Amino acid sequence: MPVRCAEKQAPAQYIRYTPSQQGVSFNSGATQRVIRMVEQPKDPMEPPKFKINKKVPRGPPSPPAPVMHSPTRKVTVKEQQEWRIPPCVSNWKNAKGYTIPLDKRLAADGRGLQSVHINEKFAKLAEALYIADRKAREQVEMRAQIEKKLAQKEKFRKEESLKVLAKKAREEHAGLRPVTAGPTDDAEREREKLRQDRARERKRDTAVASAAADKRGKLANRERDVTEQIALGLPQNTAGGGEAQFDQRLFNQSRGMDTGFGDEEAYNVYDAPWRDTGNIGSNIYRPTRTAENDYGTGIEHLMSTNRFVPDRGFSGADSGTSRSGPVEFQRFGPGDEKDEDDLFGVIGLLSEAKKASKRNSNSDDRGRDDRDKRRKRD
Repeated sequence: MPVRCAEKQAPAQYIRYTPSQQGVSFNSGATQRVIRMVEQPKDPMEPPKFKINKKVPRGPPSPPAPVMHSPTRKVTVKEQQEWRIPPCVSNWKNAKGYTIPLDKRLAADGRGLQSVHINEKFAKLAEALYIADRKAREQVEMRAQIEKKLAQKEKFRKEESLKVLAKKAREEHAGLRPVTAGPTDDAEREREKLRQDRARERKRDTAVASAAADKRGKLANRERDVTEQIALGLPQNTAGGGEAQFDQRLFNQSRGMDTGFGDEEAYNVYDAPWRDTGNIGSNIYRPTRTAENDYGTGIEHLMSTNRFVPDRGFSGADSGTSRSGPVEFQRFGPGDEKDEDDLFGVIGLLSEAKKASKRNSNSDDRGRDDRDKRRKRD
């Protein structure tokens, strides 16, 4: 704050002024002027513009209070060790390159000053892991035992099935009649036959669909019923299907090249007729469907005439019987050379057993064909 008071202003003064330049164009045409002069006001709160005080250095203070000290005494070794502070050992910097022992590093680390606290849940976790491991081992062992038992049962079942198949094969090879199976085996056999029939039908349908246009009719007529073939005028298929195409009596015979093939002077090449069917001659020498177009109306006359009879016969040829087909050869009669080889009738017994087994298989095939026909009609 300023320490001076505001000064009083002097009174105003009036001064008359006459300019040197006179004229209308100067001073707005006036010849004299009156000027009032007053003192410029000053702000009493304005700080001083110049320093009016100087700082003077202080004098000396009062003397300090006296400090009382105990008499000096010698420092013991224990106090020296207690006052010893180990140097700071950094784990990241070693500017001097000193070799610092591990105990010094651990001592400077300060880890020994902290109390280690282990959470109690670690023990619970370890116990839970141990129990889970033990249960897992028990389950794995139990599963291994179950798989082993299942493998043994499967092996036993396969061995039993192989034994049954081997027994059936031995019985069929020996020519014996198969033992009648139980209801379970019959049902299984029936299902297997149905599966085979359906597979055969699917195969036939696929073959008919993929065959050429000229072969589709033949493939479709192959499975027709006898009544349908007669109604449509189709030729009868004399050749059997499957194993019936071959004469089973020609196989597994005791006579042959290994036994000398009989006597050279005896004419015993064929011991049975080639075909037992009576209409084989009519089927072989039967004209085609287009014979009427080739021969005209005289086909009946040509079929009734004997075209293969010579005009003049030979001596001794008239006594022979007429034939409607090829030459048929008969087996040796009783008392011939063949009866001498089978003194005990073993060959005849085996042939009868084979015929009986074939008869059973043929009856099964006929029953299956009848079921197929009924299924197709339904």
